[in-house]
Amino acid sequence: MENNTCIRQQADIEQINRCKDTVLQLNESFDYLANGLSLVGNNVRLKILYLLFEEKRLCVCDISDILGMNISAISQHLRKMKDRNLLETDREAQTIFYSLTTEYEKLLHPFFEILDKNKIVDAI
Repeated sequence: MENNTCIRQQADIEQINRCKDTVLQLNESFDYLANGLSLVGNNVRLKILYLLFEEKRLCVCDISDILGMNISAISQHLRKMKDRNLLETDREAQTIFYSLTTEYEKLLHPFFEILDKNKIVDAI
């Protein structure tokens, strides 16, 4: 805390130390959450994740048809999310199906539940 300028009458050292410990203990969780949320910030990827959440699994052609985008663009988004472990794949013959990993399905569930109820805009 050296070299910080702050105007306060008294510091709650216990609170500061407790918060430091908590942040330190949750460091891996923060990394995990930031990893997923950094990719979710893109409108197209959010739509893809929502579709996979709702339908459980889709192939690149399905997603391309649903979003009206070319397969190449969808594939690039899927690759980024798969590389960051948001998605897993399952091959059936020549077709690769994408689905959310269990961890990110749990993480995104509350957001998509709010979205389903059209309450995001109302909440703002």
